[in-house]
Amino acid sequence: MQRLVRRVSRRRVLAAAGMAPLASAVRAADAYPSRPITLVVPFAPGGIADLTARVAAEAMGHELGQPMIVDNRPSAGNIVGSAAVAQARPDGHTLLLLSNGNAVSASLFRHLPYDVANAFAPISTIGFFDLAVLVNGSARHRTPADLVADARARPGKVTIATIAPGSTQHLAAELFKSMAGIDVLIVPYKASPAVLSAVRAGEVDAAFEILGPMLAQVRAGVVRALAVTGKERYPGLADVPAVRETPGLGDYAVSSWNALAAPAGTPASIVERLVQSVHAALALPAVRTKLDALGVRPVAGSPAELHALLSSEIARWRAVIAAARIELQ
Repeated sequence: MQRLVRRVSRRRVLAAAGMAPLASAVRAADAYPSRPITLVVPFAPGGIADLTARVAAEAMGHELGQPMIVDNRPSAGNIVGSAAVAQARPDGHTLLLLSNGNAVSASLFRHLPYDVANAFAPISTIGFFDLAVLVNGSARHRTPADLVADARARPGKVTIATIAPGSTQHLAAELFKSMAGIDVLIVPYKASPAVLSAVRAGEVDAAFEILGPMLAQVRAGVVRALAVTGKERYPGLADVPAVRETPGLGDYAVSSWNALAAPAGTPASIVERLVQSVHAALALPAVRTKLDALGVRPVAGSPAELHALLSSEIARWRAVIAAARIELQ
């Protein structure tokens, strides 16, 4: 009898031990969040990524019952902020504003202090925003096809402005150049205001720049949008075509995106709670209105969808960087 009791007790102990991780995860989800959440934004304050993060963070903080504090840590390639999150405790209280910039960095830098594809637990996308092909308001080019035709008539003479090499704007221009089969000179500037000034002054023939901050200039007629780079036309500029509507560029599509990620190893229950919060936040009319004003299309998704997006973007930009022979950093 004593031997049977010992066997039964041992089974109960083993069963309890097997249930311990599950019970721990349940307790973690129930207690989460237990303090303010830090959202590390690897961009400077005031840009479209920072503003998008702040809109989402405010709404999610209310929904989660704890404030979400934005911590700006700008650096080349998003490295400083991303490394901080990769090394943070995986308890859901430190998150990263993940972006297509992280996908680019995976191939643009020879060495990173983390593995972009595996250092983070994907949560959800927040939004996508297009770039635009811009020209001076009085420029002779009226469509992307005009720009392509001009480049073919004057090989190596047509100039396209972007910000620094390796940026989404620069790579979008390189992809356009490659897919159109044209020889153009891509001119890098230090920042977006310098790009805008170059277009307005007629120093360059065209520019690739994020659409949102340029909307006021476009609507005022100071610059003209030949096309947007996303898969569809931008609703706020319905008469402006997408680049892919141009003959020979039907497969062209480039959109920047922002998303949320946690350190790898964050419990699935916490990730799921954050997914729910993103969906709830982006469903709010006030949030959608604020993002629309920034030129951002709010899109919530799943961890699996974000993982697939990140993987595909890493592969895509690696090919563009190699084809353009961009020097690795």
